[in-house]
Amino acid sequence: MTVRVGVIGAGWIGHEHIRRLTHQVTGARVTAVTDIDAARAEEAAASVGARVLPDGAAVVADDVDAVLVTSWGTTHAEHVLNAIAAGKPVFCEKPLATTAEDCLRILEAETAHGRRLVQVGFMRRYDAGYRQMKQVIDSGRIGEPLIVHCAHRNPTVPESYTSAMAALDTAVHEVDVLRWLLDDEIVSAQVVTPRSTSKRFEHLKDPQIMLFETAKGVRIDLEVFVNCQYGYDIQCETVGEEGLVRLPDPAAVGVRTAARHSTEVLTDWVGRFAEAFDTEFREWLAGVAAGEEPTGPSAWDGYAATVITAATVEALETGRVVGTDLKPRPTLYGGTA
Repeated sequence: MTVRVGVIGAGWIGHEHIRRLTHQVTGARVTAVTDIDAARAEEAAASVGARVLPDGAAVVADDVDAVLVTSWGTTHAEHVLNAIAAGKPVFCEKPLATTAEDCLRILEAETAHGRRLVQVGFMRRYDAGYRQMKQVIDSGRIGEPLIVHCAHRNPTVPESYTSAMAALDTAVHEVDVLRWLLDDEIVSAQVVTPRSTSKRFEHLKDPQIMLFETAKGVRIDLEVFVNCQYGYDIQCETVGEEGLVRLPDPAAVGVRTAARHSTEVLTDWVGRFAEAFDTEFREWLAGVAAGEEPTGPSAWDGYAATVITAATVEALETGRVVGTDLKPRPTLYGGTA
């Protein structure tokens, strides 16, 4: 079966996913595209022979098997709710919604529908290294997890990047993947701000050290440093009672020349997680084609990420330890509520 996909949002990430669905993975055909910028929609649609439709509601109502939402974050809830009402599988790039209230509306709608339709685009769960870490932790080889050390470093960010975005746009990926790795919930957040780098724009607090605690008592420290200059560097180490497991760096050749031994460091997230994106869409499309519920990050995971990152921003702004105060998890998502 070829899954007919309607795409809402033809900006950079939307265009990249259209390319991925057309040329990188099999089993999909983009048949409808919309964007608030008509010219951008026309360009994206023409590249794959798709129809241009006036808005997201028209895409959902069109003759498509599934919907891909890559529009501006504040519009995500509207499009996801429309897809649920139409009974169509929907892949929503993060965030699921920009407020906890909108996330809860989505949870309520999907629960009322009676089965999962929503998958949220947290691609790190599909990275080979993180999946290997998950296997080790779940196997019990390192004993019960006690501590997790993480770093998320970017070479630079534009002037439009704000201190709050360190949590909302950057650390959100660690928030999701750590909840998944540990099979545990984050219950509090704290932010410590060391001396700021001189390489930042003046308004920005960078780096930041985010401290999380989970329901089982695991302590997580996450360095977010978005002007590190040297490259795009993702680190993760889980320390258990009997050992530790560390995320591998991307494979790279070692070069020996001029009395030095060096390996290259990637400079952006596109190269670092390209294979994870491909795997993410292959598995999502296979589930859609088989008529199965998605197995990837759920609407509940999207809700949790929104709440936890909001608490992290509050912790940054107030200097306090802030509880996440998540609602009880509904049974549709493995809870008891």
